[in-house]
Amino acid sequence: MDKILEILREIDDSVDYENEMSLIDGHILDSFGVITLVAELEDAFDISIEAAEMVPENFNSAGAIWEMVKRLQEN
Repeated sequence: MDKILEILREIDDSVDYENEMSLIDGHILDSFGVITLVAELEDAFDISIEAAEMVPENFNSAGAIWEMVKRLQEN
């Protein structure tokens, strides 16, 4: 989880990622931010994030991102 927070802060350090629950729905992360985030997550966790995973539920919070990463690491 710390690595996810570190990656998110590299994209935009003005957001309280520990408490924010609407990163996508609230338009806090734009499309470029999401693309950057996906690339960083894939590199950092050695996973592949397919298009089917690119839904707001997986990216609205740091916790949701962490759950997606853990699930993808298991596959």
